Amino acid sequence: MKALFINGSPRKNWSTAQMLEKAMQGAADAGAETEIVHLYDYSFTGCKSCFACKLKNAKTNGVCAIRDDLRPILEKAHDADVIVIGSPIYFSYPTGTVRAFLERLLFPSLSYNPQPNADGTLKRSLFEKLVPTAMIYTMGQPQEGANEQDYPKILDENGRFLEWLFGYSETLYSYNTYQFSDYSRYDIMEGVEEMRRKQRDEQFPKDLRDAFELGKRLVLKAQN
Repeated sequence: MKALFINGSPRKNWSTAQMLEKAMQGAADAGAETEIVHLYDYSFTGCKSCFACKLKNAKTNGVCAIRDDLRPILEKAHDADVIVIGSPIYFSYPTGTVRAFLERLLFPSLSYNPQPNADGTLKRSLFEKLVPTAMIYTMGQPQEGANEQDYPKILDENGRFLEWLFGYSETLYSYNTYQFSDYSRYDIMEGVEEMRRKQRDEQFPKDLRDAFELGKRLVLKAQN
């Protein structure tokens, strides 16, 4: 049982990475072999619209054909039994690095020639097994502000596509996260540090526990 964790943050030891680490601990507690990949360590682009992944009778059918740093990571994702992707939110969206990764992961898995399932629906995914997935989002926005700006509506689309192609997906949010180790160095509105420190001290430990339970839950689902 392999669980792959994708860190889409440029930072390896801050909120997103900490949430992923806890999810990894939960997955390991459920018996999975875990690995984390830090996307910012690699050089790659998004989909180039070459359509090699859609060629008939080709070795690249269903596989991204671009040869760059992302290729071995995509191979790990195809072999994984659980996939968890973490990202901070930049201007209402996951990082551009995560978006590029999702393009390269999802598009080759989407069949342009869907076949009927036993229940009459069309099978649009080339994946033959259920792969429980999750998106973990961290952000400076408080929950109220995120809801006002339609973050759930925007961000849940990623989970919808993951569920569509991999069979199952969950989303976990961590709001109002602490951004700097020393707020005095930055030009930021008065009172923000205190608000976020309170969130870090009181809420973030609960978010970490939720991440642990998420990782464990996904592995148990994959086992069943």
